[in-house]
Amino acid sequence: MSWVELRVAESKARDANRPIVRIDPDVMERNGIMVGDVLEVMGRRRTAAKVWNGLPEDRGKGIIRMNSILRKNADVSLNETVRVRKVEPRPAQSIKLAPVSMTIAVDSNFLQYIKQRLRDYVLVEGDILQIYVLSQPLTFQVVQARPANAVLLVTDDTQIQIYEKPVSGIKIPPVTWEDIGDLEEAKQKIRELVELPLRHPELFKHLGIEPPKG
Repeated sequence: MSWVELRVAESKARDANRPIVRIDPDVMERNGIMVGDVLEVMGRRRTAAKVWNGLPEDRGKGIIRMNSILRKNADVSLNETVRVRKVEPRPAQSIKLAPVSMTIAVDSNFLQYIKQRLRDYVLVEGDILQIYVLSQPLTFQVVQARPANAVLLVTDDTQIQIYEKPVSGIKIPPVTWEDIGDLEEAKQKIRELVELPLRHPELFKHLGIEPPKG
């Protein structure tokens, strides 16, 4: 697939915390892009994301809906243009992550939780990732990824290392209306608040919260 130019639009609230893009359905059909395909996205910086169903109201508009993290990774703003093309990601051999804004304690339970959340994630070196724990985002930067200079897919075989000390000079995108979410997402967050402390009490310690006992 050759490069296609699209205009950047805001993601819907339900996609604010998902590392996915939605594009004009006409563009998908003309270029043989299917749900679940991986797109390389080129703004002033390169990033990547999986494609989900395009919205009917976006047909013929030539737009790509990206949330604030993906826009930062591509270094673009709303109404700017990006170039996209379908690619086959390479399996990530290893990635190294560093927290962006806080020092964290990393143990085997925490590492396993992060590995589970990143399974099937697509990324490139330098990307910012947000992983939600109890509705609170933990923000990391991919400081190294191997193979280098490639769009990568995190698999069960990917070796993941997490540094405890933060990287500097990274500005986290502010919370916007698209980050609020809808009712179903709110329900999921409530379920997470109830169930996650019982399954993974060690995660509370990373957030400085005393977990409930049962």
